[in-house]
Amino acid sequence: MFTGIVTDIGEIVSLTPTAQGQLHRLRIACRFDRSTIADGASIACNGVCLTVVASGVAAGKTWFDVDAAAETLAMTTAKHWATGTRLNLERALKIGDELGGHIVAGHADGIATITRRDDLPDMARFEFSTTRELARFIATKGSVTLDGVSLTVNTVDDVAFSVLIIPHTLKVTTLGGWRAGTEVNLEVDLMARYAARLSEMK
Repeated sequence: MFTGIVTDIGEIVSLTPTAQGQLHRLRIACRFDRSTIADGASIACNGVCLTVVASGVAAGKTWFDVDAAAETLAMTTAKHWATGTRLNLERALKIGDELGGHIVAGHADGIATITRRDDLPDMARFEFSTTRELARFIATKGSVTLDGVSLTVNTVDDVAFSVLIIPHTLKVTTLGGWRAGTEVNLEVDLMARYAARLSEMK
């Protein structure tokens, strides 16, 4: 589990696809302490929970390897990742850690597309569109996770929604580089999903 509070920005330094294109081995450079990364650890990469299969240090910088499987490539923006792609990183939540965002599973539900960016004096406003299936779980003042970042929904209009992002978040995540047309990983709030399921059971 995660909280949607990004703790580092990593960069893909190598990407090796299989012959069948069913699996991508990614090597990601980061600033995490190598001694704290164990094989089998979970790290959210742009909101996608991936399992560490190897790690080490090269040129004074920590790296870790993860595998992106066919389902991940089909359902998320991982299909567009390449060498040089920057990723929002978050380590798995530990008992006793501060819950600064909201409960995030790291299982992206799909993709949202940025339709508009407005740079305001003290923040940026982004508008998104997504599928009708996912839009029904998004509510004004509710939570969403976009590329691994926990955000509060500002407005909702059918399959469109918007968020406001403060300068600090724009600076310490990859969100500052978002533009109209950018696709981002979307995870809806777990509570909204369970509430909808309970409603359907009545």
